[in-house]
Amino acid sequence: MQKDVTYNGRKVYVVDGSRTPQLKSAGTPGPFSASDLAVYAARSLLARQPFSPDDLDEVIFGCVMPSPDEVNIARIIALRLGCGDRVPAWTVQRNCASGMQALDCAAQNISSGRSEIVLAGGTEVMSRAPILFSPAMAKWLAVLNRARGFAPKLAAISKFRPALLKPVIGLIKGLSDPVVGLSMGQTAENLVYKFQLTREQLDQYAMESHQRLSKAQDEGFLSNEIEAIYDSKGNCYLHDNGVRKDSNMEGLAKLKPVFDRGFGNVTAGNSAQITDGASCLILASEDAVKKYKLPVLGTIVDSQWAGLDPAQMGLGPVHAMTPLMQRHKIDIQDVDYWEINEAFAAQVLACTTAWQDEDYCKTELGLDKVMGAIPPDRLNIDGGGISLGHPVGASGARIVLHLLHVLERNQAKRGVASLCIGGGQGGAMLLERENADG
Repeated sequence: MQKDVTYNGRKVYVVDGSRTPQLKSAGTPGPFSASDLAVYAARSLLARQPFSPDDLDEVIFGCVMPSPDEVNIARIIALRLGCGDRVPAWTVQRNCASGMQALDCAAQNISSGRSEIVLAGGTEVMSRAPILFSPAMAKWLAVLNRARGFAPKLAAISKFRPALLKPVIGLIKGLSDPVVGLSMGQTAENLVYKFQLTREQLDQYAMESHQRLSKAQDEGFLSNEIEAIYDSKGNCYLHDNGVRKDSNMEGLAKLKPVFDRGFGNVTAGNSAQITDGASCLILASEDAVKKYKLPVLGTIVDSQWAGLDPAQMGLGPVHAMTPLMQRHKIDIQDVDYWEINEAFAAQVLACTTAWQDEDYCKTELGLDKVMGAIPPDRLNIDGGGISLGHPVGASGARIVLHLLHVLERNQAKRGVASLCIGGGQGGAMLLERENADG
């Protein structure tokens, strides 16, 4: 477990933020690249600020699968935004929490005095995940390339077999853990078994996620964080398009298990969607807030990262949130709202169950008693990854941005945002609204 990560220096303010609509994959490459989406999210955000893009001290973005022509995608984003040659930019990768890691890096630099104002966030285009050649095909191509003369080339060509063309799906590889040999969905099935969760519980949670997002869209709760985007054909995208307003238990019950076809409970309906999206925030020091007379959306108080068994990676949030809350001497009732990224319904329910399980709290979290129950009406109140998708590089930034808006909307003070992370990790951030007590 990471120790002493609290920001011990200057206060870190979140000035503003924005994101793109999250677009569900239709099975074909989407209309936007990852840098396209990040630029769309940030362009309007920067345009409404009283400072220039080249006044930024740095740009930090999380991205798990940048395309081959977007290596160090943060630098590409910064240049496309007009930040100029002299604003440095760098990319981070912590799987599902890459966007939150970008915010953490920015906050650390501001707290320490290295930076005054930073653009940070995450972006991901999962619909454009690469399709790769197998190692056998790569070896055949290497032999062919080295062959000199007609006879050696003919000999190399003669060894070609159609089976060499079988593609390696990058997205499937990326959503699998090579150490434990399990897909992320299979780790979710582990949690179903561990806590004896039922298919009905999973589907009920999934249905409520869609209902909550649908209500949030109808009531305009997301309009202040989403920027409209336009593709090259003139199509306009205004909303997260993965929501199923007619989601019901009967329809969800008809879906077959995906990861344990014979006995499983995790289906496409109660799992996060494959999605494209970007989200970004402006973080600033107190000096920068005063210099530019910036509004303040909230503060990033602290963060925590934790590791655990990769086969139970979905429990990462409880391993990160627990020490974070202990360090600040706060209990569940002291937190007004929560965002736990919905990678799977099973994963969120396992986290809330683990905090109420005496044995798990004692043996795995080192507690003397249970943490307690998170009130359902304070957790993911506008839906989450199941209904609006989980673009892995962006979700960590999105849940922080949204949680700050939730706190503002409800005139609340404190929130915790957290994610599970493929490979067996968890991340959490403690957020507060400035002057929330009046």
